[in-house]
Amino acid sequence: MLASKTYLDYAATTPVDGRVLEKMLPYFSQIFGNSSSVHAFGQQAEAALESAREQVAQSLNCQPSEIVFTSCGSESDNLALRGAALARRLQCGANRILISPVEHHAVSLTAQQLAAYYDFKLEYIPVDPTGMIQLDQLIPALTPDTAVVSVIYANNEIGTLNPIAEIGECCRAQGIPLHSDAVQAAAYLPVDTSDLNVDLLSIGAHKFYGPKGVGALYVRKGTSLIPSQTGGGQENGLRAGTHNIPYIVGMAEALRLAQAERISRTENLLPLRNRLIGRILEEIPDCLLTGHPLQRLPNHASFVFKGVDGNALLMMLDMAGFACSSGSACKTGSPEPSEVLLALGLSREWAMGSLRITLGTGTTPAEIDLFLDRLPQIITEARKMGS
Repeated sequence: MLASKTYLDYAATTPVDGRVLEKMLPYFSQIFGNSSSVHAFGQQAEAALESAREQVAQSLNCQPSEIVFTSCGSESDNLALRGAALARRLQCGANRILISPVEHHAVSLTAQQLAAYYDFKLEYIPVDPTGMIQLDQLIPALTPDTAVVSVIYANNEIGTLNPIAEIGECCRAQGIPLHSDAVQAAAYLPVDTSDLNVDLLSIGAHKFYGPKGVGALYVRKGTSLIPSQTGGGQENGLRAGTHNIPYIVGMAEALRLAQAERISRTENLLPLRNRLIGRILEEIPDCLLTGHPLQRLPNHASFVFKGVDGNALLMMLDMAGFACSSGSACKTGSPEPSEVLLALGLSREWAMGSLRITLGTGTTPAEIDLFLDRLPQIITEARKMGS
């Protein structure tokens, strides 16, 4: 941790848990074989790979054969959406893709590319002002020509949780595969794929105290995908490339810990999150909470401030010793307002002044109090700069 800096951007990434790092270390220089090799070194690596696959499957309550290892959550999203859409069109001619307007760019831009270059018809399922899908809006859109539906489990920008299990029931009744981006959710929410009624589920290790550069995609048995990365035939032909054994081992352990400690981590973070939301709304004028007030990630608080430039605010906070985000870590620095915030019905003036504060296992009450003491004055200064 940087000296005198307070990290409040755990939705962007998390530090690697020491217990996870300990599990990973032997696979960098001691058990270093290629898991595709037939000799003893390769067999050791393959044993570690399949053990990790079993562990991830146990965390997701599925079969090991339903786990595909990838490089990150974004790749998992890409493989799920592109692979399912192309496979469904080949199988039955289905040519529509349904997504929410508040998806991560790994989903929304993939869907837009499929529409622009592969002649799919892209449609958006409306969300309410909290960013949540409404089933009465979804059900009429589920038609026989729908290739795939993708709805984010927990929104990275506004923290809102979607009713994925209910959405899954609706999709399954029509025989339409459902994909859910659970990259943010896996750290704090149950990710039992059976209970969620999903056919495809994406996770990324660095959001739950695992290493960057590794993810996984759950693919329900019987769900067809056309691979987007071909080569050596790894992952049952769905994702070619030499396996990153240390990172895969680390992700499996990080996911196990996240699910095992989920309740205790949530209980520690909820009071801090609620204190943040309560005091900011009470003490700072012209401020709105974005996302659902209750059905949201337990570590997530997000706001918009009228008359504030979000990127300028981030720089001022950084100079004051606080690391936060304007929403999606992938959008920081963009002069345009977030599509997610506009989808909530916010005006451009409000949407430009966004701030996301996300907590983690390292967050202390003292850090939250210090942040709350400093933020009102920083907002006042930011408004003066913009006036």
